[in-house]
Amino acid sequence: MSKAKISIRFFDDREVRAVWDEENAKWWFSVLDIVGILNEESDYTKIRNYWKYLKTKLKKGNNELVSATNQLKLLAVDGKKYKTDTFDSDGIIALAKHFPNNRAMKFLDWFIYSDNSLDGQSKKKAYTLFEGNINNILDEIEVGTIKGLQQIHAYLFGGLYDFAGQIRQKNISKGGFQFAVSHFLGETLNQIEVMPETTFDEIVNKYVEMNIAHPFMEGNGRVSRIWLDLILKKRLKKCVDWSNIGKRDYMNAMMQSPTNSNILKKLLKNALTDKINDREMFMKGIDYSYYYEEND
Repeated sequence: MSKAKISIRFFDDREVRAVWDEENAKWWFSVLDIVGILNEESDYTKIRNYWKYLKTKLKKGNNELVSATNQLKLLAVDGKKYKTDTFDSDGIIALAKHFPNNRAMKFLDWFIYSDNSLDGQSKKKAYTLFEGNINNILDEIEVGTIKGLQQIHAYLFGGLYDFAGQIRQKNISKGGFQFAVSHFLGETLNQIEVMPETTFDEIVNKYVEMNIAHPFMEGNGRVSRIWLDLILKKRLKKCVDWSNIGKRDYMNAMMQSPTNSNILKKLLKNALTDKINDREMFMKGIDYSYYYEEND
């Protein structure tokens, strides 16, 4: 599985690492990540020891769950990959049932729902943007233009929203902030499109203005982050390693960006990488991008 897709899911701000098994068409999830969540434990040694205890207990009870584990190499916090016990979806559901508490029930609700929700379906489509690059899907997207933004939105949300790829005709606001007035949105977007994108500062300025415009009824953040990375890739041979930007830091920087974009620029600049063609970097970027949009 050397070319397997890598994914990171988030439950209550805790990571759940996952690897896609192409041959069997299913995800394998880190057992230790989930044991830590269900025990509300962050100490790796304690998590590992509890899993060893639970495995021994299950084996003594002739429980077949342990035999369903699959050891795969997953990236750890030290940047290295280690062999880690993983379960498929059925195994994770069975594992959670050995933690009879309210947190386990909440986790199961999230786990079973997350892949089948509208966002879950959209995220799966976002993954295939990279996979489909063999067929030039990303290469066919116009970089830095409104049409390019619409192409991304149409791809991510086609079949999920009836307005996929369409510029909104209604006014919208969020948290008391009024985005660009729909009546003048066409003119506003034309002005944004011709903004320069030669330097890093110019590119981020353009990104900020696109966020203020918010041209779609839903999905603006997820679409514009891919749009931003495509501009950075074309102009600077860089992209953002979104896994280096915390959710609260990003959201706070975006909230301040209409009047002060310096915080956002610093955040993005510190997270730049030249791994523009790296599959794992793209997959992690999609995971974090969708995580930013989850309600706390």
